[in-house]
Amino acid sequence: MRSLILPLALAAFSTASAQSNFGNLAAGPYDRLVIRGAMVIPGHGGPPAGPYDIVIERNVITQMIPFDPVTEGSGRTQQRPTGDRVIDATGKYVMPGMIDLHTHIRTQPQENEYAWYLRLAHGVTGMVNAADRGLDSALYQQKRSADNTILAPRMWPIWGWGSNTSYRREQLEDPRMAPDIAREMVSKGARVVSLGTVTWDTALFGAVARAVWNAGGITTIHLPPSTNAVVNAVKAACLGATMIEHHYGYAESALDRQTQNFERRYNYDNENDRFRAAGTVWLETDRARLLSQVADSLVKCGATMLPTRVVYEANRDFIRSSSLPWLERYTHQSLINWNLPNPAYHGSFHYDWTSDDEYYWTYAFRLWGDLIAEFNRRGGRVAYGTDDNYIWATPGFSAVRELQLLRETGMHSLEVLKAATKNSAETLREPKLGLVRPGYLADLVIVDGNPAYNLKFLYSFGDLTLDREGRLTIAEHGNRRVTRLEKNGVLTVLADRVDGKRLNSPNDLLLAPNGDLYFTDPPFGLPRHFDDPAREMPFAGVYRRTPDGALTVLV
Repeated sequence: MRSLILPLALAAFSTASAQSNFGNLAAGPYDRLVIRGAMVIPGHGGPPAGPYDIVIERNVITQMIPFDPVTEGSGRTQQRPTGDRVIDATGKYVMPGMIDLHTHIRTQPQENEYAWYLRLAHGVTGMVNAADRGLDSALYQQKRSADNTILAPRMWPIWGWGSNTSYRREQLEDPRMAPDIAREMVSKGARVVSLGTVTWDTALFGAVARAVWNAGGITTIHLPPSTNAVVNAVKAACLGATMIEHHYGYAESALDRQTQNFERRYNYDNENDRFRAAGTVWLETDRARLLSQVADSLVKCGATMLPTRVVYEANRDFIRSSSLPWLERYTHQSLINWNLPNPAYHGSFHYDWTSDDEYYWTYAFRLWGDLIAEFNRRGGRVAYGTDDNYIWATPGFSAVRELQLLRETGMHSLEVLKAATKNSAETLREPKLGLVRPGYLADLVIVDGNPAYNLKFLYSFGDLTLDREGRLTIAEHGNRRVTRLEKNGVLTVLADRVDGKRLNSPNDLLLAPNGDLYFTDPPFGLPRHFDDPAREMPFAGVYRRTPDGALTVLV
């Protein structure tokens, strides 16, 4: 199984130049687009329902028509909606596109398209991105995405407090000036404003948080350990921060003192020290108080929790994170270089990273997960972000892994999908995103499989699944064939050649209820893709294999 990701906001309607330069990566725009026969995961935490015929007009869902199998089976004609394009989604699932509320576009030599395409390929249709290449560059790409002249998710860049204004430092640090500054920033396009430079003073922190919210924006905060003695997570929530990123400040909210027990040689600017202590603080915190009083206070004060667990997973198992199966083929070489232990790069602190450190972080992950679960259980809003492009978190792949890590906390899979869709849209103050229903924007994902059944179906390579007889069908991408593992252990080759020519590198398996097997055959498993000398097929096809072994080229 593999995800079929279709960011329909791009396909449905946009400017006339929308799809002029994307080749076979995109299609449209369409004034009227119809998705027929899809099961729907609504995004609000409810279960899948359907099938539905979904009508999209000029990028807005206008109708969701239940498909009546009784009428269809009786031989009576059932009127089905039509449009400029009709997508047959029989057997597939439609869900809202995911919104990553904290991510990065690293600098050159990593290409922008590398991060954009991998995110789209894993169902991320919106992202709040740090301005790694400068705010002007981020705003330029945001506009190009809005105009649909690039193939990328929607973007809401993170602004620093006072960015794109001419206010002096003393004015930026004056709580009385906060409303004027916030209004100017929002009028210039700011939606998400970081509070990172104002954590040293509670009055200023609260004034900025309130001012940005009142001006129509939201605030986000990575609570640095250097100032958690001033503003911890509970204080940040109650002072008005919209969302709290990562894991910082939570354990510090339940200490028996106002600061953690930093080692005497601790240096915050030494990331090896910083991240080691960020793990050990969870051993110091009062567990009972954390999971009761702190969880209650966070819910009462209304901040959104944005865990980004995937970017910290290497801390509890560095070898696993640095040897994931997609690293060799899909992780940009610049990221490999930046991720390897080297104090010259941010997030590359795993030198002298011991088994004790991995124990601290394993403990931290468990308690942090318990806090997320308690916060969610008590009615708090958990949203979704990855902080990817750092610490072995490869774009796109980390988007799905983050869902798995939220599920690991005990949240239901439907709650996890809600966190990535409706909750993230609400946090971002986007009232027409995050749900599949009439009147909402058509930021949708079509998936070959039910993500509520298995979140791993959202990986671009999907997950292994069994047919109705309990046999495992495998697309052997590297071996250029499709095989089936029989119950007795024998491997049966289902397809490896067409008219005597070897397949490219089969992928995207879909087993239909009648036993038909569908698969795609792109050349991306070959070292040089379309230009590989070992390639024998003159095209990248879509095939159907019937139970009797007949193989048909569909596309």
